Amino acid sequence: MTNEASPSQPVLAMRDVSKVYRRRSQRLLGRSSVTTALAEASVEVFPDETLAVIGDSGSGKTTLTRILLGLTPPTRGEVMFRGSPLSERAVRTSLRASSGVIFQNPATSFDPRWTIERSIREPLDLQHPDWEPARKFDAVCAGLRAVDLNPDVYLDRFPADLSGGQMQRAAFARAVVNRPAVLLADEPMSAIDMPTRLMVIDMLKTLHSGANSEGHEMATIIVSHDLGVVQHIADRVLVVHEGRVVESGSTAQILAHPGCDYTKHLIAAASL
Repeated sequence: MTNEASPSQPVLAMRDVSKVYRRRSQRLLGRSSVTTALAEASVEVFPDETLAVIGDSGSGKTTLTRILLGLTPPTRGEVMFRGSPLSERAVRTSLRASSGVIFQNPATSFDPRWTIERSIREPLDLQHPDWEPARKFDAVCAGLRAVDLNPDVYLDRFPADLSGGQMQRAAFARAVVNRPAVLLADEPMSAIDMPTRLMVIDMLKTLHSGANSEGHEMATIIVSHDLGVVQHIADRVLVVHEGRVVESGSTAQILAHPGCDYTKHLIAAASL
């Protein structure tokens, strides 16, 4: 298994991947109904880039990213992490240790009984049990400072003590505290107001440039239905519709010269 991706090698790659769900139906006398959630999708994600996966609800974008991050197995096709197949257990373990996830609703992903310090420290406890407590504490403080939260103020607070915007910042801090190779932001702006949305955009830019300035290449995948948002942060766009990748390219190219009617519809509906 390769430890690092070369500059020309994708950190993640999906080759002709399909996901099919079969459900038994009594009405069909024991026969199975088949739903294709993803069909022959191919994706590459490179170090130090931001890829936006965009499409309407039910388009297949969440299925695609879950398979890409090793959270859901594909029915057919292959997924690679740093050149090695995710079908190997050791590779899946390595990917999970190298990934950070920001959920759509950060409030539901925090244990209300834990302080913010403990919640942000959790990835370090799981992935670095050999680290000294002082090292973990320093990493948590650095994560909070990276999202503009003062550790002296927020370490001992509980989720109920934070506003929506502060919770979103804390969720970002937890996702990046372990310096992940891959950061997945799953619809991080769908349920927040415009000022907080602008804050999240700025935060994604800051975290990405900060990682790059430290010599740490972090690939970011953002799942969204809004091209008006991703135009500000994405290097490339992948458009998913009815379980298929219908278009991909640089953000500037997709916005200026969309090649399919579905993408044109998304652009027309966005606040660009």
